[in-house]
Amino acid sequence: MKSKAPGVIDPPKSAPKKSAKTRILLVDDHPLLRRGMRALLEQQPRFEVCAEADSAPVALEMVRKWTPDLTIVDISLKSTNGIELTKGLKVEAPNMPVLVVSMHDEELYAERALRAGAVGYLMKHEAGEKIITALDRILEGEIYVSDRLKEKMLHRFVNHRTEKIVSVIDTLSDREMEVLQLLGNGFGTRAIASQLKLSVKTIDSYREHLKVKLALKSGADLVRYAIQWMKSQAIM
Repeated sequence: MKSKAPGVIDPPKSAPKKSAKTRILLVDDHPLLRRGMRALLEQQPRFEVCAEADSAPVALEMVRKWTPDLTIVDISLKSTNGIELTKGLKVEAPNMPVLVVSMHDEELYAERALRAGAVGYLMKHEAGEKIITALDRILEGEIYVSDRLKEKMLHRFVNHRTEKIVSVIDTLSDREMEVLQLLGNGFGTRAIASQLKLSVKTIDSYREHLKVKLALKSGADLVRYAIQWMKSQAIM
């Protein structure tokens, strides 16, 4: 008998295949946070969590297995991050909305998430009071971001802003950002290559790009920068 993938919760066997409720897949690598989010969502009679996943590969498997109506994704996952997972989800299920709920500042990640195919971004410390509103708007076909970010994006569009990018971090590609995060979490080159399923040579290339973009002289400088940057992002 096959063992069930970690982080997966199957619906009761007696449950009908079709449901009037909105079926949601939760993707987060913290079991307690998934449990809290599940409890919050299922207080609403119109929502049900059909499955959970703690990594990108399991999430894609659950999408194929349960065809959820919507997926809620965290950015920080055990393997591929939530941005890359969102891209994969849009290939697997192009019409399924994806809401990113993350501890990371929306100033840094929200636009990346939207470019990847998400239709909403919500910070975790706001999720308790705003998650239901976000889901309702997304299911009505709208894009959900905070009023603050919406105003910022609107100003940029109206003013055709051309001034310098505020942070050099904004110049990094999604994959470069992912490598920087992993370096900041203590992973070495080989471990990063294994986790992202890329060659060591490719990760070395990303490290060189990061050093150039961040104006750093050595690999040690890059690691120190990555660690300090990750500490600065630790909101919870």
